[in-house]
Amino acid sequence: MKRMAVMIVALSLISTTWAQGQHKQTGRKSEPMQTMNDITMVAPALEKYAQGPLADLWKRPSLTPRDRSIVTVAALIARNQTIEMPYYFNLALDNGVKPHEISEIITHLAFYSGWENAMSAVAVAKVVFADRKIGADQLPAASPSPLPLDKEVEAKRATNVEHSSVVSLRASCSTPLTFCSATCGSVRILRLEIGAW
Repeated sequence: MKRMAVMIVALSLISTTWAQGQHKQTGRKSEPMQTMNDITMVAPALEKYAQGPLADLWKRPSLTPRDRSIVTVAALIARNQTIEMPYYFNLALDNGVKPHEISEIITHLAFYSGWENAMSAVAVAKVVFADRKIGADQLPAASPSPLPLDKEVEAKRATNVEHSSVVSLRASCSTPLTFCSATCGSVRILRLEIGAW
């Protein structure tokens, strides 16, 4: 059984290496399909779905086309679907997504869907941005200033957290502090630590 597993791994590595070598040797790579005619020539039924249910999905009222573009771009990056990215990056820009937002989506997803996926998206976005003459001045700074803290909102949040901690501790122990039983000793310690009583 182990021998078979080793053979499968070895064959998959050999075939991957061979495929990469062929790609480098011929210089060919997958290109995004540019038109519906391209799809019809290969898969007419797929073209029908693209014109029907998929097109209808983008017209549903619960999300704006801009929001759908953000979700779609994020999904394509997360799944590393580079063939579809040029079309949907352009569509996102047409639907009002700003170049700096696409840049931030790519950066954010590097930490959630993998560095490699983000780097693949960078390669695609670079071409899309160049075609649209989008420069570095339209992209976010590498070290932006953090958003300002709303001191009033922060003070309310802190008060709410403190109040909810006291309420939950009081509710967990019905006996007076000096007579807490051993079963709720941890509650007694928490009460003393936060100074609720």
